[in-house]
Amino acid sequence: MTTDHDADARNQEKLAANLAKIESLSQRLVAALSQQRHVDPALQVPGQDFYMRTATAYVSEVMKNPSKVFEHQVNFWGKTLKHYIDAQQMLTTGKLKAPEDPTPNDRRFAGDLWQTHPYFNYIKQQYLLTSEAIGEAVADLDYLEPRDKQRLAFFTRQIVDMLSPANYLGTNPEALQKAVDTEGQSLVDGLENLVRDLEDNGGDLVVTLSDKSAFSVGENLGATPGEVVFRNRMFELIQYTPTTETVARIPLLVFPPWINKFYIMDLKEKNSLIRWIVDQGYTLFVVSWVNPDPSYADAGMDTYIEEGYLTAIGQVKQITGEERINAIGYCIAGTMLSVVLALLKKRGDRSIRSATFFTTLTDFADPGEMGVFLHDDFVDAIEDEVAREGMLDGFFMSRTFSYLRSNDLVYAPAIRSYMMGEAPPAFDLLYWNGDSTNLPARMAVEYLRELCQQNLFAEGSYEVCGERLSIRDVDVPLCAVACETDHIAAWKTSYLGVQKMGSKQKSFIVSQSGHIAGIINPPSKKKYGHYTNEDMTLAPDEWLEGADFHQGSWWPRWEGWLKRRSGAQVPARQPGDARHPSLGPAPGTYVRPKKTA
Repeated sequence: MTTDHDADARNQEKLAANLAKIESLSQRLVAALSQQRHVDPALQVPGQDFYMRTATAYVSEVMKNPSKVFEHQVNFWGKTLKHYIDAQQMLTTGKLKAPEDPTPNDRRFAGDLWQTHPYFNYIKQQYLLTSEAIGEAVADLDYLEPRDKQRLAFFTRQIVDMLSPANYLGTNPEALQKAVDTEGQSLVDGLENLVRDLEDNGGDLVVTLSDKSAFSVGENLGATPGEVVFRNRMFELIQYTPTTETVARIPLLVFPPWINKFYIMDLKEKNSLIRWIVDQGYTLFVVSWVNPDPSYADAGMDTYIEEGYLTAIGQVKQITGEERINAIGYCIAGTMLSVVLALLKKRGDRSIRSATFFTTLTDFADPGEMGVFLHDDFVDAIEDEVAREGMLDGFFMSRTFSYLRSNDLVYAPAIRSYMMGEAPPAFDLLYWNGDSTNLPARMAVEYLRELCQQNLFAEGSYEVCGERLSIRDVDVPLCAVACETDHIAAWKTSYLGVQKMGSKQKSFIVSQSGHIAGIINPPSKKKYGHYTNEDMTLAPDEWLEGADFHQGSWWPRWEGWLKRRSGAQVPARQPGDARHPSLGPAPGTYVRPKKTA
């Protein structure tokens, strides 16, 4: 029979064990933090001149339009005071409940205690009212250039999101409740998760998004059968094993972005774009880029073109015996594919029969949210960083993309892991998201300066590989797929770039969802639909307003477009040939190593 004394003794033992564990974890925490890299502050915040301009704009607003500023303040004071009175009146009734809550729904505060508990609901409402007031004040600031105003809105939102009461243990009722329910075990587990993340990342705080033990590239990710049929210092070329007796005569070559790894297109079998394309009857080749270390410091955009794109195109032609091929470029690889197409035209080379672009920007006049990082203060800092290190570590790109959606990719995972003590989920897409790659020093600077900042390709004056190239030189039949809520490659900007291309055969598709989910959208899911409109002369908003909406994935629609440009059926081709023996099974070796530091 268990006595109260026995229960107390067990609780004391558990408490003593947790205290000992906390002491050990605290020592590991200090040791891990001591290993943290020094990061140039210029890589993390805007330059001082930006703060000066925004402060000057606000002072000008106060001096020239004081009534508007005063109106903002009165409106904010009125809302917060009314809420305070409502909360007080509810308490005077003797009921321990929250007053009416007119604030908008917010996933960060979805738990019941945020709605029902008077203390936590009060904090939540005050935070959302204050956030709204700050956002309105920034939006109504008149005496600031549009690009600076965009940056001010972005970085203000970063601060406001960071200060959410959900991000702090003392003001997060769900984390506190779990700590009580588990007798503090959740906090011990959370501290252990925090220490592990710091130790795994050399003292940098990078939240683990997915259970790393649940996935292995080549086993349950990137597992579509195929062979590496060519390798040089820049890439491995993978040819996939056919699953049909016949295939289209014209082969298909995919260039994935080298900012990430190619297996985003080959996750689990049910959502693998690579496997789906093979199953439709195509001879499919995919480039797997090397993850560069400092020895690649001098690799530039011309290196990726000559040793990457042109070499891969030549190898596919040799293996299949075809004079022309179809090509796909995803994200930055689509940007570079458009440059290659312009170069091939200048050289009189008709190797590419048609091109497909996934979430691709080619005109950077308005780069969307990413534009906040394309000012001289950040790019100067990147240039200094790569000059010292020989490469841009994947840590910086990964962090940049994460903070474009900080609530989803930083704070929410941190709350679950560090405050709730939960293990990360087994989520293939998030596992891939954490498998970052580096960029060569020269390539990173050339891309940011010449294509992004100076917009030379769209302006018709981009010089590379001995040629002067223009976006209007892209004249092959093309299909571009953009994503409606893409925070990296805004669909409207993608559309404007396609408009400028010289091709007379253009198709444009807007998929619902974002940069990844909108592309990796298999028909079997029946989840996200897509928009089409044949009139490419319209402005982006007019194009979307007049577009037809179609339920389900865009994959079958695009495949129908591709099929018409892929020739007759021929017997299926096995990977490689006598001059291209297998160098190993897919997904190859370049995709496997983690980033080098």
